[in-house]
Amino acid sequence: MQTLSTNKSFGGTQGVYSHTAKSTNCDMTFGLFLPAEAANGPVPVLWYLSGLTCTHENAMTKAGAQAWAAEQGIALVFPDTSPRGEGVADDDAYDLGQGAGFYLNATQDPWASHYRMWDYIADDLPALLAAEFPLDMDRQAITGHSMGGHGALTLTMGLPGRFRSVSAFSPICNPTQGDWGRKQLSAYLGADETSWQAHDAAVMMAQQGLDIPLLVDTGTKDPFWDLLMPQALAEAATAARVPAQLRLQDGYDHSYFFVASFIEDHIAFHAEHLYA
Repeated sequence: MQTLSTNKSFGGTQGVYSHTAKSTNCDMTFGLFLPAEAANGPVPVLWYLSGLTCTHENAMTKAGAQAWAAEQGIALVFPDTSPRGEGVADDDAYDLGQGAGFYLNATQDPWASHYRMWDYIADDLPALLAAEFPLDMDRQAITGHSMGGHGALTLTMGLPGRFRSVSAFSPICNPTQGDWGRKQLSAYLGADETSWQAHDAAVMMAQQGLDIPLLVDTGTKDPFWDLLMPQALAEAATAARVPAQLRLQDGYDHSYFFVASFIEDHIAFHAEHLYA
């Protein structure tokens, strides 16, 4: 692991690090905020998964999350959204390839050799964090925005027992039925649509429900509403009788102005369950 930068922030430290990941077969970069309490022992962890076109840096610099994480004594992990670098497959479109890993393990060429973001988030990066930093990996929560909201929801339901709470900002809720999903799932996983279901939050919710607290915020002015399909997640959660908070925020869009407006709520929500 290499330390690329460290900055004091709200009494803690915002670092950026790189390492070679076995899962993605390339170097990966991530951000990690450690609150002041980490100097005295392990602290709970909140993962933030970012959306299409983003790197580790977007939420780290735009969400305003460090102030609230410092107040709660929680570490923040900001992974990248895909493998990157020379020899890593890419596409001219913004919604496929680098910056658009969709938090799954690709099985199709040319993606399969690097695009294993599920394994990276589920295994590689947690192992590195546990070995290198004062983090309490028995107390983890997860959130994300857009494609990252999709990842937060599917990883939570695909890794039962890993996280104590989950939230999302404007998540892609039903990708097997929308243009933000069918394109990527077919490219990464192939034509067999049964293999797509483990990466669709609405389908997973309907099939297995959820036994940890859930908070989702979506703006009523989100220009990508038809691609996100929040109603599908709401219907699945209702049918499964999951006690979720699924909120519509009047007049908000898909931007980081929206995320920054409600990040305090989300961190406080996770803190309640991380310290329970």
